[in-house]
Amino acid sequence: MNKPLAGALLAFALLGAGAAPAVAAEADVSAKAVDFAGTVALSNCSGSVVRTAAAQPNDPALVMSNGHCLETGFPAPGQVVVDRASSRSFGLLNSAGTRVATLRASKIAYGTMTDTDVSLYQLTNTYGQIESRYGIKALELSAARPAQGTDIKVVSGYWKRIYSCTVDGFAHLLKEGSWTWKDSVRYTSSCDTIGGTSGSPVVDTATGKVVAVNNTGNESGGRCTDNNPCEVDENGGVTVREGINYAQQTYTLAACIGPGSRVDLNRPGCTVPKP
Repeated sequence: MNKPLAGALLAFALLGAGAAPAVAAEADVSAKAVDFAGTVALSNCSGSVVRTAAAQPNDPALVMSNGHCLETGFPAPGQVVVDRASSRSFGLLNSAGTRVATLRASKIAYGTMTDTDVSLYQLTNTYGQIESRYGIKALELSAARPAQGTDIKVVSGYWKRIYSCTVDGFAHLLKEGSWTWKDSVRYTSSCDTIGGTSGSPVVDTATGKVVAVNNTGNESGGRCTDNNPCEVDENGGVTVREGINYAQQTYTLAACIGPGSRVDLNRPGCTVPKP
């Protein structure tokens, strides 16, 4: 995983103790502008304020990150966390990457590291309150599966850095230590994400919508070990891609979010694991 602590501390050592500068690739005039607005910095990870297309201004806002970023620790294989009280705080960023507010959770609405690696927090603020007070809109979750060749940006609120690359393909299964994820997004090499980027939204530059959540990469060429995930194909063949990073698709999670930001695991199209 792009681990919350070890990788981040290494990057601090390389970059210095001060906050990392905002970094973004040159803009593609044919693509939608992607910046830091709506992203958040957690204590150990990145994340974003997200909504579905049907969300209303009075709905409680949601923050998405990784399951391995939960303050309760890594969920065990097969474990699913739902509706657990939380008062976790998030630093809300504007388009320039400046922290403009501290948002607070009321609960962990959903979290797991089984089949996917995602967490969804419900906040004490509504979408309308965040927009009216800070001028920041939530990022929209795409309802569609991304395609190979899609141009994407991985936006880290923790490091205030934007990575630009392409969806290189998909891993049928991605195995890392005790955990297995399904249909994971594989980046081309220019998205060389590091510790602290865990939970970053992966944005389709053509639509401006979130299609995945950044979560891991093979750091040293190891085979299916912690920090060294491997790909397993339909026939059981294993491929190791040293230096390549991955994300988990989010359209299956978007289908689980109903009116009032309520996570309903029985909604049509919701295929994330249940408790």
